[in-house]
This record gives sequence, C-alpha cells and structure tokens, in this order.
Amino acid sequence: MRVCSIVGARPQFVKAAVVSRKLRAVGDEVLVHTGQHYDEELSDVFFEELDIPEPDYNLGVQSDTHGRQTAKMIAALEPVLEETTPDVLLLYGDTNSTLAGAIVGSKRDVTVAHVEAGLRSDNRAMPEEVNRVMTDHASELCFAPSETAVDNLAAEGITDGVYWTGDVMYDALLKARDRSRERSTILEDLGVDDGRFVLATVHRQRNTDVRENLESIVAALADVPQPVVFPAHPRTVDRLREYGLWDRTRDTLEVIEPQGYLDFVRLLDAAERVATDSGGVQKEAFFLETRCVTMRPETEWTETVDAGWNRLVAADERRIRQALTSNWKPDSHPRPYGDGLASERIVRLLGRKLEDDLESGAPSLEREVEAAPLD
Repeated sequence: MRVCSIVGARPQFVKAAVVSRKLRAVGDEVLVHTGQHYDEELSDVFFEELDIPEPDYNLGVQSDTHGRQTAKMIAALEPVLEETTPDVLLLYGDTNSTLAGAIVGSKRDVTVAHVEAGLRSDNRAMPEEVNRVMTDHASELCFAPSETAVDNLAAEGITDGVYWTGDVMYDALLKARDRSRERSTILEDLGVDDGRFVLATVHRQRNTDVRENLESIVAALADVPQPVVFPAHPRTVDRLREYGLWDRTRDTLEVIEPQGYLDFVRLLDAAERVATDSGGVQKEAFFLETRCVTMRPETEWTETVDAGWNRLVAADERRIRQALTSNWKPDSHPRPYGDGLASERIVRLLGRKLEDDLESGAPSLEREVEAAPLD
C-alpha cells in the first residue's frame, strides 16, 4: 500500500503524525507539505519534539488569495502524484491544501480519503466550510470523527465509504499531553500556576480584521481577574498595532510569542479555561477537560457545546467577560470522538479498501469499542 498524505498547516502535521506511524508499519507513505504555513512554527524542533517525519516534498506554496493559492497547489501536486503513483491520497481537515488534494485526486486513478470528514459549521462564509464540503463530495472514503459528522454526510447524500473512526486528534493529544508534562517548562518560565490562569488565542480574520471585534475581545480579556496568557499570532499583533490596541494589550495581558506544540498543549492542559476562535483549540480543550469560551458565533465541533464544555460567545464583550468570570462547570465528560484508536482504524480501513474487501465486514467503531472500552 502506497499512500500520499497531503498537509499544509501545523495542526495537520500533528494529526498526520499518528497516522503516519501506523501507515509506515504496513506500507509506504509519501508526505507532501504544500507550504501553506511556512513560518518558524514548522521548524526542525517542531518535527523533533513530536517525532513527526520530515516531508518528502515541500511545494513551497505560500500566502496568496484563496483562489490563487489553491490553484498553485493543484498545479504543484499533479507532478508529485505522477512521480509517486500512490494508491491512496490521504487528506486532513479543511485547509486550501485539503481542497487542492481533493481536486487533483478526483481527476486521477487514486482513492481519495478524507480524515475529519463530515464536520459542518453551516457558515459558508468561512473558507474552511467550503473546503470541507467540497472535499467530502470528492472523496471515496470519509473518515468521520463523530456520529454527528456521519449524520451531516448522510444529510448531503454521502453514505458510501463513510466510517465513524473517532478523531485522530484525540490519538495525537493523548501522546502530546503526557510528553508535555514531562518535557515542558513553560509554566515555570512564565511564572504561572496550574489552574490559576486563562489562556487566550485569536487569529481568525473575522476577529482580527474587524476593529470593533478585536477591541471587544481585548476589553473582555483585560477584565479577567486571573492572569491571561496570550500567545499572539503575527497577524493579530499587526492589527493590534494598527488599531492602537497594542499598548493596552501588553499592559493587561501576558503577551508571548506563538509556542511550540508541546508548550502550547501544556498551557492548555493547565489553564483554568481558554478563550479562543480556533476550531482545533476548542477540541483540544475538550479532550483535556479545560473549559472553553469560543469567540465565534458557531462551531463545527458541536458536541463540545452540547456536552457543556464549550460556550459560543462571538466577539461580544459582555458575553466573553461573563463566560470567563462566572462559575460554570459541566456535569460530565462524554466521549463523542472515540477512544484514541482512530489512526489504527483508518489504516486498517485503507488496507481493506485496497484489497477490495471493505464491504465484507470492516468493523464499526461501536463493535471495536466493545473490545477496547472507553475507560
């Protein structure tokens, strides 16, 4: 089995890492980095600390408009597939790299498989929503992280080749959490105590590029009585300076550089709660049982809201402040995203597809969970 995995952003490398380890034990993998994210966060240290294989190809496609960036990726991916002739094109998440891979794969004799299929925010104004919808419809195999995702696909007429595997990010985070507790010194470096600070991240354009939204977020975070640790995204810093909010932000929040993955996981694990507009952070917070305040009006991770671990507050100053300062706590912690064995299921299902045996008894998550209970 030869698999070509397409990634383009840091979270996708984290997800791909756990699947890659399983894949390389039973077949060949070609790892392609489109270059969508190309900053120092994808340095050698990043790959070393998480034991992530270096990409076999780096296409070097950098920032541009969504259309031009995706077009460049399509043009660059085609020769890679011609050279490597994979059996499977494995895609992750909802970036432009994901969509580019789906388009190229759909035009070639290769099985297109999508990890994190079926997620929906129902907001087509988000580029990510368009990417994930189009990718699902171009894929032969849709690996859904939750039963809700399976239902979303069925509502769009996608039922063949759909499997609830659980979430590979859960697999990755279980390993990263243990490693971060052993290796990271970020709490000591910042002088913050476990469970006695709030973590905040802001990077989405709807918040950074709309002055009123960013002002509301800064004002709400400034009122939190606990220390607020704020790893500041470069685009967010630029806008804070442009809007005249930089000095206030530095005076009231603990502004730090973007962190490596293990240090960030340690912060998220230790935080009393987190305020974010990131989809991935919402889910990671849920896995780590850290209460999350999402500064968006909607989420693709609806199960985290239903379970009471995530509150949607948009960029509303009053609602952000209330969610960060009031004493709310979930009653329980369900496991809608599986048991940490998603990567094993995905690799097994890929193998069965290539053996033309997928329809003859690939086990469901429910049956496998009976053998490996969620304890």
